[in-house]
Amino acid sequence: MIPLEALEPALADLAGVQQDPVWHGEGDALTHTRLVLERMAEQPSFLALSEDDRQMLLAAAALHDLGKARCTQLEEGRWTAPGHSAAGAKMAREKLMTGLGLGGTPEKMRLREAVCLLVRWHMRPMHIFERDDPARALRQMASAGELTAAFTLEKLAVLAEADIRGRICPDRAARLEDIALFRALAEEAGCLRGPFPYPDAAGRWADMTGRAAIPGQRVYAAAWGTVVMVSGLPGTGKDTCIAARYGGLPMVSLDAVRKELGAAPDDGGGAVVRAAREQARALLREKRPFVFNATNLSPANRGRWTDLFHRYGAAVRIEYLETGWEERRRRNLSRDDSVPESAVAHMLRSFSPPLLTEAEEVCWICV
Repeated sequence: MIPLEALEPALADLAGVQQDPVWHGEGDALTHTRLVLERMAEQPSFLALSEDDRQMLLAAAALHDLGKARCTQLEEGRWTAPGHSAAGAKMAREKLMTGLGLGGTPEKMRLREAVCLLVRWHMRPMHIFERDDPARALRQMASAGELTAAFTLEKLAVLAEADIRGRICPDRAARLEDIALFRALAEEAGCLRGPFPYPDAAGRWADMTGRAAIPGQRVYAAAWGTVVMVSGLPGTGKDTCIAARYGGLPMVSLDAVRKELGAAPDDGGGAVVRAAREQARALLREKRPFVFNATNLSPANRGRWTDLFHRYGAAVRIEYLETGWEERRRRNLSRDDSVPESAVAHMLRSFSPPLLTEAEEVCWICV
């Protein structure tokens, strides 16, 4: 459960944040957020949910525009907030993880990430038909439900509807129709209330990457083996977990490369990356499964490595590891090569756990 009163300090950041009066005639971002919460509480689709789901959606509604505090700008005389959904998801994660202790257990982690996904994608139901393949885009989003069952496209539609009803704008009727069409398409695509039922990981990955002609078809898994990518903040316990789970596999470790080069514990510079890539290529050329051990915190960073592994014909399994925030801090500070906590705080601002659009297999593990 996430009590709304615990989110009030975060909402205070939205007071006075300007919005375009054409699309937000109700006023600033805080006024809009409060109206969204009121409208959501009236919606039949919201009232039909369980108490836990209602509490989760109220938290997502409270945080859905948090990114406007960071992204709002005056552009050619109009207030805009480009990228506020993605920024807001990261800001929400930081507040929920460090301020409310939502982490370190599977239940807390999955609840937090369901809220963050709702924040990140709250605009999608109104724009899904702008995608080249809307049905596949829906299946991609819905696949997050395999990692956190609390997230569904139906709940995303509930949030989107409250978002529109909490605005004074000329296109309300058209946007509500878009959301109704979003629901109908997701229902038709078989992923409104949960992830699409793929027959196996290979079939899901083929659809995620647009290689499957028919959703759900079985495909030949051509990979010669699997590279395991470990993801997690410093102090999570990646080395211990790897030793216990994959002690027999070779490992490419950025920490080990840094030590060899005499680099600082938080150095992600070119020399470190080049040396690690060369080690990885040597193993890939030999078609040897291995573990890739680094923080691997953002989709862009992970993608640079998974693209390399896939080019050499390997399948990829991403394991995201997490522990409680204070326990992570204790473990990090107890290490001889600890990463400065100021650097960890910077890492957290760009961090997003991996999703099933990134690799054949993804799992979230609390350690």
